[in-house]
Amino acid sequence: MSLLKSTTLLSKPCSTITINSLQCGTLLQSLTNSKSLTQAQQLHAHVTTGGILRHNTYLATKLAACYAACGHMAHAQLIFDQIVLKNSFLWNSMIRGYACNHSPSMSLVLYREMLRFGQKPDNFTYPFVLKACGDLLLRGIGRKVHALVVVGGLEENVYVGNSILSMYFKFGDVADARLVFDKMAVRDLTSWNTMVSGCVKNGETRGAFDLFGEMKRVGVVGDGTTLLALLSACGDVMDLKVGKEIHGYVVRNGGNGRVYNGFLVNSIIDMYCNSESVSCARKLFEGLIVKDVVSWNSLISGYEKRGDAFEVLELFGRMVEGSAVPDEVTVISVLGACNQIAALRLGTSVHSYVVKRGYGGNVAVGTALIGMYANCGSLICACCVFDEMREKNLAAWTVMVTGFGNHGRGREAVSIFYDMLSKNVTPDEGIFTAVLSACSHSGLVDEGKEIFCSISRDHNVDPGPTHYSCLVDLLGRAGNIDEAYAVIESMKLEPNEDVWTALLSACRLHRNVKLAEISAQKLFELNPNGASGYVCLSNVYAAERRWKDVENVRALVKKRRLKKSPSYSFVELNKMVHQFFVGDTSHPQSDDIYAKLKDLSERLKKAGYKPDTTSVLYDVEEEIKEKMLWDHSERLALAFALINTAPGTTIRITKNLRVCGDCHTVIKMISKLTNREIIMRDISRFHHYVDGLCSCGEYCPNTRRHFLAIQEASLSQYLYRRNVLPPGCSTKRVKLTFNQRPYLIIPTVLSCGQIDESDILITK
Repeated sequence: MSLLKSTTLLSKPCSTITINSLQCGTLLQSLTNSKSLTQAQQLHAHVTTGGILRHNTYLATKLAACYAACGHMAHAQLIFDQIVLKNSFLWNSMIRGYACNHSPSMSLVLYREMLRFGQKPDNFTYPFVLKACGDLLLRGIGRKVHALVVVGGLEENVYVGNSILSMYFKFGDVADARLVFDKMAVRDLTSWNTMVSGCVKNGETRGAFDLFGEMKRVGVVGDGTTLLALLSACGDVMDLKVGKEIHGYVVRNGGNGRVYNGFLVNSIIDMYCNSESVSCARKLFEGLIVKDVVSWNSLISGYEKRGDAFEVLELFGRMVEGSAVPDEVTVISVLGACNQIAALRLGTSVHSYVVKRGYGGNVAVGTALIGMYANCGSLICACCVFDEMREKNLAAWTVMVTGFGNHGRGREAVSIFYDMLSKNVTPDEGIFTAVLSACSHSGLVDEGKEIFCSISRDHNVDPGPTHYSCLVDLLGRAGNIDEAYAVIESMKLEPNEDVWTALLSACRLHRNVKLAEISAQKLFELNPNGASGYVCLSNVYAAERRWKDVENVRALVKKRRLKKSPSYSFVELNKMVHQFFVGDTSHPQSDDIYAKLKDLSERLKKAGYKPDTTSVLYDVEEEIKEKMLWDHSERLALAFALINTAPGTTIRITKNLRVCGDCHTVIKMISKLTNREIIMRDISRFHHYVDGLCSCGEYCPNTRRHFLAIQEASLSQYLYRRNVLPPGCSTKRVKLTFNQRPYLIIPTVLSCGQIDESDILITK
């Protein structure tokens, strides 16, 4: 009987129809195949009311099996318990139902009951018992069940054999799975797919590729499952050559030179992106007749991981204008792109889109928003999002700690960390790294040492190389170079590149040539092709005017053909991001920019500025060195922003490398000279320049531009943690609306009587 007929029949009143036992059985089988729970419940009510079910083991068994197939195990168990004579079909249906509905332990309980009642398991029993063993990672029981399969003569059954393969892969026993596979008398496509997928999931990518080659040799044609697993493997190991071979295989077997399977084409795009061949991914993407949201997400995510924020934003714009609707995955990638170039206005627009689409409840989206605001220099907005999150996972806490740490607010970062611990959130290696880094940026030596010791003492986690590098950086920044070196020598594990880099940076800061040479030598042994170590050592020598040593290092760099990453800076204006390189003259306003820099140079010299040319690694005239300093990308970006923004507007600049010492001094002086707040994000942290001071070391609570954002009842739990304004600040209450929600703030009044609109505020 068809499902349509059964549905029509069941829609009639019970009193008007008569269904015999055989018809009910046929109906139940149809409903089992279609997993139609509602119709099954209607039929259950009918046969119960009509008295057909009473004492009818056949119908009761069919009904229990139907409920099990529909995943309604409570009803299935109720009927199962009422049946006195249970046949193998009923046992198998129940074991299968529990195994396929996230209750593998109940499958094993029923399996033991089945054996106790003397019912012999068959080829329909063992696959789901084996599945339950694999899901529960019960290696010992799984091997015993495998032995019973062999004793029962069922090992040659391909369905049972495939289940044994799957179980061993869940255990991570790739070798045992291969032994079973090699002994299989009959293999179907599922057998091959299980082997390929199992190898990929267990990191045996080469084994997966070899199996695919074996498949082709014996004439087995793979399907979408095979190819999806192989494409995932190519992306994981970045094997572009094999990935292209699989792409070609898909095209040849797809007909007409096109890939018609949507899952496959999106996986190929993802594979190319993960294999660092975004150009191939883009070519395939642009050739698609229909681009679904997964296609867009695969390419956008690929560009975001590559660090190409401009392409991400361009694709996002096209996507919004087209038929595909951006989802949470899209938003997370786009927010990551805004992070990379500190595009606060664009990020705020994406936030508005998130609110409009109702994605704000997604924890991953909320975490991405926190990261975007923190990395774009707006800690207050980050706090807003964090405070409004109903559910906070470890990633959200980690992003908050990282954000405060990068902004030089180490005490707040430490406070958030302990607040997290008080809520019984289990820390991981990542958040320990974040809070130790925050201590380092704020000079909290004692707090950092205590947290480092607590990693193993209180949380039973062994400190890793990253934690040691943070501790070395903490001690080194504080000037405790010898203690930092002693920490390295006492490490139980081998110091890695990050550890020696931290010590070398500290030696550059405190001009310790001896330890700089030791750490540089260790660094070169670990990474002979890394240019940053050579540059840092050159800085150490240049600061001591040891030009011969500088030339030797430069000669070594030239010999090894190493290239330093080019320095560039970003600044956002009217939702347009402008990029500047060192000595850049390509910008349309280039003449105005250099004229502005010349004017600033003259005004700063009158104010007492003296160039620090020690960071110029060339033995040339001082005048030339000074000219080279004024060509730095962050100064070009700053001049552009000063020209194109109104007085009093906050300027936000992002640089891909560390800001040099002279630029740091110049920007401090310009902040005082122009009465601007300048927020600079470099590779290691944020610098908030206010009235000639910087948050990285010279932070002063009395700065004129400092303000507190306050909730109506109390201070924000995460911002500033004090209940008084800086002395001398005049205040007034201000109400405004952002995203259709009321906000209340108590800012300090700027000299121009304005409030920076980018400082979006703690929710009322």
